[in-house]
Amino acid sequence: MPAAMSQGYSKKLGPPPRWLKCPRKGQVIVSKFLPMKTPLDHRYDDQVPEMYRFNLEMIFSSMKTAKAKLGLIIDLTNTSRFYKKDEIEENFECRYVKLQCRGHDEAPSEEQTQTFLDIASRFIMQKPLEIIGVHCTHGFNRTGFLIAAYLVEKMSWSIEAAVQEVAKARPPGIYKQDYLDELFSRYGDKDDAPPAPPLPDWCDESENADDDGHPLSNGGDAAADGTRKDGKRKRLKTEFVKKDAKFVEGVKGVIHVTTQPRLAEIQTRVQKMCGWDRAGFPGSQPVSMDVNNINLLREKAYKCSWKADGTRYLMLIHGRNEVYMIDRDNSVFYVQNLEFPRRKDPKAHIRDTLVDGELILDKVDGQTVPRYLIYDIIRFESQEVGKTNFDLRMFCIGKELIGPRHEKIKQGQLDKTKEPFSVRSKHFWDVSCARKILDGDFANQVSHEVDGLVFQPVPDPYVPGRSQDVLKWKPPTLNSVDFKLKITKVEGTGLLSTKVGLLYVGGQDQPFAQMKVSKALKEFDGKIIECSFDMENNTWKFLRQRTDKSFPNHYSTAVAVCGSIKHPVTKDLLFHVTEHERWMPPVRSRSDHEMMPPPAPKVR
Repeated sequence: MPAAMSQGYSKKLGPPPRWLKCPRKGQVIVSKFLPMKTPLDHRYDDQVPEMYRFNLEMIFSSMKTAKAKLGLIIDLTNTSRFYKKDEIEENFECRYVKLQCRGHDEAPSEEQTQTFLDIASRFIMQKPLEIIGVHCTHGFNRTGFLIAAYLVEKMSWSIEAAVQEVAKARPPGIYKQDYLDELFSRYGDKDDAPPAPPLPDWCDESENADDDGHPLSNGGDAAADGTRKDGKRKRLKTEFVKKDAKFVEGVKGVIHVTTQPRLAEIQTRVQKMCGWDRAGFPGSQPVSMDVNNINLLREKAYKCSWKADGTRYLMLIHGRNEVYMIDRDNSVFYVQNLEFPRRKDPKAHIRDTLVDGELILDKVDGQTVPRYLIYDIIRFESQEVGKTNFDLRMFCIGKELIGPRHEKIKQGQLDKTKEPFSVRSKHFWDVSCARKILDGDFANQVSHEVDGLVFQPVPDPYVPGRSQDVLKWKPPTLNSVDFKLKITKVEGTGLLSTKVGLLYVGGQDQPFAQMKVSKALKEFDGKIIECSFDMENNTWKFLRQRTDKSFPNHYSTAVAVCGSIKHPVTKDLLFHVTEHERWMPPVRSRSDHEMMPPPAPKVR
């Protein structure tokens, strides 16, 4: 568009809606970010009363008065009509970056967020004493969203603290509920998202046009807080994308899915199968057994199994040559050459099926043998078997998934040597077998580590997300928390500088604990690490890096684990309850099969 036409077009559109009385800027956040509304250059002066003007000269003048250097402006608006970017670099010796975000009812995408993080991190590394100005149209929602994301991802803040800091520096902060929901879905738990604050007084015009004056696609149905005329909030769901996701090391024939829209389609399909209405991994998550919830074993029927030191995956069987694994980061992997024939028609392939399980690495005759153990099922051929009881679900796994595979293998029609890993059903037994699983021959007969027990309620359906009734038990010495490690230097007058490892959990901006930094620990700075608590030395002890996770345990999980360490369910207590106080059905309904001790595992 020629310059003269552009100037006329901008003047014709005028200032964006609600801009005039919108506060010009907020306070600098963490000495790095200045949130502000978009400046309007002198082309708009005849439409903007002097008391409401906000242009580039005013920004740089105020920063000079504050003895601060504004070195970069990141423009998030979806237009280029508000001011001439060339003036920033030519007149004020400041860099300018355009990161176009649509805004309105669309929060910044994962890709846009990552771009913002990269730009800001690179600039801060090059110019650590200079300020970054960030603006969308009004400087609240898109701007606040991305600054909050930086605080979480680059400074290890909790999402709660990040949102509060934005609100403190630029009141009332992010005022669109969709944006808050998306931030908490991405960096915490959507259920913890606070309600959006009341709309500020200056926000008194309808939002029925985009930054360039074009009508919004929803016809203006969405209010400024993201609420539609029907009273419902439009839900946004953007997935966290781990670009360098890795499958279990040493397993071949598995490919990381990164292309769109294929990746999003698989993630969405799996979430819908689970009845999961938010972003992230939808699989069921057990809670640690403690002296309180052990009472559940007295209240209803449970089955138990060993807790293997494996890697958790959901498996989507979508048809022939369409088998996918989804890890706890919601990364998707395509599995080659894995077949699931139908029981009634072995030439056909199972589809529309979702199971839950773990991949373990067995040691057999000196060789590493990967095996996927299926321990639950959510959908079978579109049937919602996850809503049935646990016994029926396990029966379905054996009869419809494992059985037909074994039949084809016996008949020589399925060559399992070409498969990336074998597939088995994980066995569960009556809770009275807990002692035999832990202390009997069973633990010595399996070819991988047994580090605890899992207790599954028989009458309950499959529950996506954190399930308060699915319990896991570990010896107190093995109870662990997944922290984000941040190594920092501690200095003080008269003290030698020393490095400490700060341990962060989700939902908190302050470190949950700290630990000594060894030479071996330094390589895990900024990583997720699993730690157990050494009661004898009263300190956290590094166990391993969690390469399968990108976020630490939430604060509530960490507190629960600490409670189980402080007031542990000992083996003696566990065995007493499972053998003498467990829930008991009427004698006639108890089958001999349920009471049998665990059989010796079959060798592949």
